[in-house]
Amino acid sequence: MRPAIIFIGFMGAGKSTALAAAHEAGLETVEIDELMERALGKPIRQAFEEDGEKAFRAREAEIVGALLEQADGGAIALGGGSVLSERIRSALARHIVVWLEIDAPEAWRRIEGTDRPLATSEEGVARLLAERLPLYEELADAVVPMAGIGAVARALPAIRALAQMPEGTKLLWASSQSGDYPILVGPGILESGWWPLPSRRFCVSDRDVAPLFVDRIEPVAGRVEVEPGEGAKTMGWAEAVVRGLAEQGMSREDHVVALGGGVVGDLAGFCAHLYQRGVPVVHVPTTLVAQVDSAYGGKTGVDLPEGKNYAGAYQLPAGVLADTTTLRTLPPQELAAGFVEALKTGLLAGGPLWERVRAIEQIDPDELADVVFACARYKCAVVSADERDAGLRNVLNLGHTVGHAIEAASSYSRYRHGEAISIGLLAALRLSEAPQLRDECEQILGRHGLPVRLDPAVAIEDVLGALQRDKKRTAAGVGFVLLSEPGQPRTGQLVDPAKVRAAVEELYR
Repeated sequence: MRPAIIFIGFMGAGKSTALAAAHEAGLETVEIDELMERALGKPIRQAFEEDGEKAFRAREAEIVGALLEQADGGAIALGGGSVLSERIRSALARHIVVWLEIDAPEAWRRIEGTDRPLATSEEGVARLLAERLPLYEELADAVVPMAGIGAVARALPAIRALAQMPEGTKLLWASSQSGDYPILVGPGILESGWWPLPSRRFCVSDRDVAPLFVDRIEPVAGRVEVEPGEGAKTMGWAEAVVRGLAEQGMSREDHVVALGGGVVGDLAGFCAHLYQRGVPVVHVPTTLVAQVDSAYGGKTGVDLPEGKNYAGAYQLPAGVLADTTTLRTLPPQELAAGFVEALKTGLLAGGPLWERVRAIEQIDPDELADVVFACARYKCAVVSADERDAGLRNVLNLGHTVGHAIEAASSYSRYRHGEAISIGLLAALRLSEAPQLRDECEQILGRHGLPVRLDPAVAIEDVLGALQRDKKRTAAGVGFVLLSEPGQPRTGQLVDPAKVRAAVEELYR
């Protein structure tokens, strides 16, 4: 039997709207609330009042469980509490489960005053959602935040493609002001052959990565290779890439494929923005730093001698394919450097992601898919709320203010990006006056062989000078992201220059 697409989620998340999109796409559809009311012979609210929730859940498990066990294709929208049943959860295993994500305030705004038996107060809705969130997260093969009424319709081709994907593949539908796109995370997804765009592919990669993976993204109509490392993030290399695409006949109807790590992603995305005033870009990140952070959100750019990412543009991807098997080719030092961005994201998110990241004893590329997906979810939620860095998105700069200064002061040659951020995180936590958290992070970073001290060859005055040229500096000064405890970042914090100097001096001890 074919798997069905099953929409799950809290009250008000838009399951009926999603089902309508599936019906419009030609799928047979079933709405469980309607099915239950026919079986019970009365409205759900009345059933709750007359029979009680326990009796309703028992009948729901029987009816919905049987339906899911026998379903052959199509689309089904479950009730918000259907996932409480063990039988239903077990039956969902062979289906494509799509979680329509919504937060408590928006859920209450949508359902206040409606005929729902459990929607009695905003506080009650928040409590109920918090209880169900772990189940939704555990069951979901795809996560679609309900940013707009057409989100499911646009996501449906990628959702349907999950049926042909390797086991363990997860989909995140990322939405922000400029558009939306699929993010696929999992082992072996490049072998599936699925691709988010039908047009010709022109690959931008580096000379180390291209021989390893370019055959997995065929057919490729053209290919431009750059030197490995941060040295390729320059205006000179950007011109070389754009001219290379032109020489190979790329048109405005084609798209760029960014195959590689964060450097390639930043450069290729920047060139896609420039080429003939803009062509789409699909990211195929092959490093941990790119898979947990840089491939998402649309920031692109190159470095100038004056500072990191001083020239750039916003260019949302048309899709991201994060095949975690590519991480197996990375040396331990590169995996560790990427881990720093996961640690940063855990600090920002707090909760389960922080607990997961802080507990990692050994960085095993075959055990990282859940961390990659969770980091992508966090970053995309931030970008959705603030795509153009007007406020909230600044939280993602935790550790990067000093980290970028270290990179610039060492001419982008002494440290990998993640290694510089490793040291920058410790400075940020010192400035946050969070000594216990700083000590714990220093132990975690040291456990993974990451630098926690600055090389004396990198002059402190060069670091402080680069800090003053931070691209987010305003007339008021350099604003830092500070964090006293996981999950509680504060942006735009102006710090006494003497304290900044002391925090950087500490990095040499």
